[in-house]
Amino acid sequence: MNQKSDERLGTEKLGRLILSLALPGIAAQLINVLYNMVDRMYIGRIPKAGADALTGLGVCIPVIMIISAFAAFVGMGGAPLAAIRLGKGEREKAEKILGSGIVMLLFFSVVLTVFFMVFKKKILFMFGASDETIIYGIDYLNIYLWGTVFVQSVLGLNTFISAQGRAKTAMLSVLIGAVLNIMLDPLFIFVFNMGVKGAAFATIISQSISAVWIVSFLLSEKSVIRIKREYIKPDFKSMRQIAALGISPFVMQSTEGIINIVLNRGLQNYGGDIYVGSLTILQSIMQLIVVPIQGLTQGISPIMSYNYGAGNLKRVKETFKIMIITVFSITVLASIIVFIFPETLASIFTNEYDLIKLSGQVMPVFFGGIWIFGIQMSCQTAFMSMGQAKISLFLALLRKIILLVPLALILPLFWSNPVYGIYFSEPIADTAAAIITGIVFIFYSKRLLFKQNN
Repeated sequence: MNQKSDERLGTEKLGRLILSLALPGIAAQLINVLYNMVDRMYIGRIPKAGADALTGLGVCIPVIMIISAFAAFVGMGGAPLAAIRLGKGEREKAEKILGSGIVMLLFFSVVLTVFFMVFKKKILFMFGASDETIIYGIDYLNIYLWGTVFVQSVLGLNTFISAQGRAKTAMLSVLIGAVLNIMLDPLFIFVFNMGVKGAAFATIISQSISAVWIVSFLLSEKSVIRIKREYIKPDFKSMRQIAALGISPFVMQSTEGIINIVLNRGLQNYGGDIYVGSLTILQSIMQLIVVPIQGLTQGISPIMSYNYGAGNLKRVKETFKIMIITVFSITVLASIIVFIFPETLASIFTNEYDLIKLSGQVMPVFFGGIWIFGIQMSCQTAFMSMGQAKISLFLALLRKIILLVPLALILPLFWSNPVYGIYFSEPIADTAAAIITGIVFIFYSKRLLFKQNN
């Protein structure tokens, strides 16, 4: 990459720059979500076993989220730091951060693979599996876990490409794997008659190709920050910096797994397999809404990080204003669509009438707070982009651990139909968290955006 791919973060006209970075980021995240979406769409249509298989895959979601969370710990902790260093003209320090990130990703990959392989059956029962659905979860994880290193590489390293202002390259990295996954899923699931095992094979093969592409780019001269042998070693100063900033996105994603466990167990206890299956559909639709927004905010984040590092606070404020207006508009539009077409959306993932009907009934409840959730996502991204690890961590804990988990445990005790207490916990937590986050941002932004903290 020439001069100017990272320097334009501080000089190019803001509207055009945001479009050039955010649109590929949105596309990349939409494509990325297809990895899991396509699996669920096909698995839900396996003859005679679709509903149980979909539920079995659903109880694997916390495992997938935890693996993804460790990748976010490194990628979303390291990439903003690398962008800030580039903004200060410190390329070598940015490359040291990348090298330390690779060491951390490899370590996490080995530990996670061994841990989940050994304890997968106990973990899946704990996550809400039943005697009827456990076999599908085990079949999926037996294959998927061998691809942990590829998942970690794709999710953890692609952010370092985005941090350079190379959003289109980052999008292509994800596109390669997603297209392969879409092609391989029906082949392995139906043609080779491998069921959920086939979905797992398709996923790890696709992720492995994406991982090779990403590493090849970061080794090439096209990359501003490159993988260099001398930096692929534990540098504890860089690792502490990554950990300090990465703990917030790690908590955000890992607690999604905890939430999934709490909700799955509650729905299994109060309702049964069909309710756990409905949650799989609801969370899939949630991903379709939230993940593109994450693509938008990740595309915008390097602009904020670079200019914060360069001391151009006026540009940081202008970027944030555009981001929060856009994200809030998207979440409002998404809430309208969910309220009008709930059963249509549910039918994307299954052809089981009872499951479609149930999911359609509870969907407007579950998504009742999504319209305001854009405020939290925007403010959270701003804090992350400015390297404010402690504030980001608090806000990550707020919605999920402080609000949602207790609500999901307590509300069913006061509902005549306890499962509705679980569904209502989501919109209450979303609304409260967004309001509190907005207040916190207003308070702290006066210090961060008018007197820079280095």
